[in-house]
Amino acid sequence: MLTDHYELTMVQAALRSGAASRRAVFEVFARRLPGARRYGVVAGTGRVLDALESFRFGDDELAFLRDNRVVDAPTLDFLASYRFRGRVYGYREGECYFPGSPIMTVEGTFAEAVLLETLILSILNHDCAIATAASRMAHAAGTRPIIEMGSRRTHESSAVAAARAAYLCGFAATSNLMAGHVYGVPTTGTAAHAFTLLHDSEEEAFRAQLDSLGAGTTLLVDTYDVAQAVRTAVELAGPDLGAIRLDSGDLGEAAHEVRAQLDALGAHRTRILVTGDLDEHAIAALAAAPVDGYGVGTSLVTGSGSPTAALVYKLVAREDASGDMRAVAKKSVGKPSRGGRKNAFRRFDETGTAISEVVTVSEIRPPDSRPLQVMLADGGEAVGREKLDDSRAWHREAFGELPSTAHQLSRGDVALPTVFD
Repeated sequence: MLTDHYELTMVQAALRSGAASRRAVFEVFARRLPGARRYGVVAGTGRVLDALESFRFGDDELAFLRDNRVVDAPTLDFLASYRFRGRVYGYREGECYFPGSPIMTVEGTFAEAVLLETLILSILNHDCAIATAASRMAHAAGTRPIIEMGSRRTHESSAVAAARAAYLCGFAATSNLMAGHVYGVPTTGTAAHAFTLLHDSEEEAFRAQLDSLGAGTTLLVDTYDVAQAVRTAVELAGPDLGAIRLDSGDLGEAAHEVRAQLDALGAHRTRILVTGDLDEHAIAALAAAPVDGYGVGTSLVTGSGSPTAALVYKLVAREDASGDMRAVAKKSVGKPSRGGRKNAFRRFDETGTAISEVVTVSEIRPPDSRPLQVMLADGGEAVGREKLDDSRAWHREAFGELPSTAHQLSRGDVALPTVFD
């Protein structure tokens, strides 16, 4: 039922016209990259495959559709036995993509494939947007780790998916326990300002946290006076204090001051973590500051200004009356599509740097290229599911192939042109 009303009414009308059983090919792609970004990142593929295998209409759902007269009796009978039995191809999770990239291709009958439109788009539009933002942040951070901590700024289920997408693209950990439980994302966390305010003094709060979590913990030092808090923290924990966290003010200036104070107190190994409305631009601006790690929340879970990947799901080929497949495409102004089932390849120069995305209806592999699509589902069964850590490694490799223009955080042209052949 995580779908739109009109998906079911289209099936009803297609069943009545006899077109429901026609073979069809749908493709997921973006006409542009939101925010004039240089590249996008494919994420959510594993979640799509999980959802695909469990996409069913049970007794309660069918009763709702019947009682609310959403569809007629023949359509209810079709939905009662609905199983997707087609094939799905797509870019590997963690792969980079560009405008026109067919990041997912769904092949089946019209009725079984059209029902997946909203499901697939709702997952991919969210996860690709988060992953793209996370990739930009991770690149801006360089070797410094980033913790995802945006659960309080989004829907509870979206928070879990966001933590997964962030880890896929280089974040080191998340504060979200469900993401750790379901997807194995490393989790971390210490204490908030409320814990300090609960106690009669900052010293008492720090002592309680150190007694519970040990000297390797991270102490939050900006509840009252930062300099005094740092002094108290080192006095209590000694020079082996794990880290302090700054959550407000001019983070760059504060980091320099705190680093000097920690060193003067002999806490040379104590790390400085910063949080507080960070995005990729703020992270890049802190590159020269003595910061050891970042925590990112609101900006990450909202796609850093681009909360959707602007992906669409379009019919590009369908079976005609003679049983042959024919290309179909929209011709509307501003929202055209290209007909025909596509194949996609990435071309490279002699140094191994990507130079273009080739999208073609031919199966001939262009020279100096690698294919981008793999089989994800066959007969409705997932065959291309990958471990999250493998997808994480793949993203590092795929991003490393891109030209240096992909590293720019400013708005501009995409890093690779898409060549339609």
